[in-house]
Amino acid sequence: MSRQPPAHEHSRGHDHSVTATGANRNKLIAVLCITLSVMLIQAIGAWISGSLSLLADAGHMLTDSAGVAIALLAATLAARPATDTRTFGWQRAEILAALANATVLCAVGVLVIREAFLRWGAEPEVESGIMLGAAVLGALANLVSLAILARACGESLNMRGAYLEVFGDLVGSVAVIVAAVVIMTTGWVRADALASFAIGLLILPRAISLLKDVADVLLESTPKNVDLAQVREHIIGIPGVVEVHDLHAWTITSGVPVLSAHVVVDGDKVDYEYSCQILDALDACLDGHFDVAHCTFQIEPVGHVRHERAVHN
Repeated sequence: MSRQPPAHEHSRGHDHSVTATGANRNKLIAVLCITLSVMLIQAIGAWISGSLSLLADAGHMLTDSAGVAIALLAATLAARPATDTRTFGWQRAEILAALANATVLCAVGVLVIREAFLRWGAEPEVESGIMLGAAVLGALANLVSLAILARACGESLNMRGAYLEVFGDLVGSVAVIVAAVVIMTTGWVRADALASFAIGLLILPRAISLLKDVADVLLESTPKNVDLAQVREHIIGIPGVVEVHDLHAWTITSGVPVLSAHVVVDGDKVDYEYSCQILDALDACLDGHFDVAHCTFQIEPVGHVRHERAVHN
């Protein structure tokens, strides 16, 4: 008597124990050390010079440092093995870290803009020479950090967040440099508040964009690089497949998209050999056209849908 195997899983040889952030751990540590060092120098420079824009840039670097530290902690948690109670391990911790990072960025951006408005009507003394030196040092450090993160920024939300934060720091340092030069040459101290306002405006859009991507993962939206309509078309195009339903695709963490589907095939009965043929064809089809790390398929004979409580998609 032929038997029908239960839902079958194809992992396609991917190693889920190492996330994208974990694979770039040493790069994050290097960037963290650079950012913390420059942040301390800029904070001291802001205190001595009286520059709000330099202080805003130092505050931005502090949030960057916190974000990188959170990402490193999340990468450590994500590397922990899966268990019966957490079947995907702690990989989603990276997304929660990105959420915390983006939230802090939003708060800092709002505070910087508020302080810039409050300071616009005042004309405090600003030591432009110290302000310029600290800003130039920050810009150089940010260039080094960007070079370290350049190749890894597209691998995960945390790596992307770290790269964008460092890039924002670079732009912020440039704004401080311009303000310092303006104050040195013209004496117009409001350039400091204007640069602070610009830094705040640079922070908010990046933070909101990161929040949107995090929300997509937490809401289990279809990954951007996966077109479910095309996936359905490819599956139905396999010989023997007559229908596909309960088709879902979502993301566990950055770089780990997953997919599941119920696949209806010809015949009233589905034996083991036929199921394996269909599963091999499904695996070969998706592996050749879509970058999905983890697939689970349930093979069903025609008519089985009557026994399911609900059918989606």
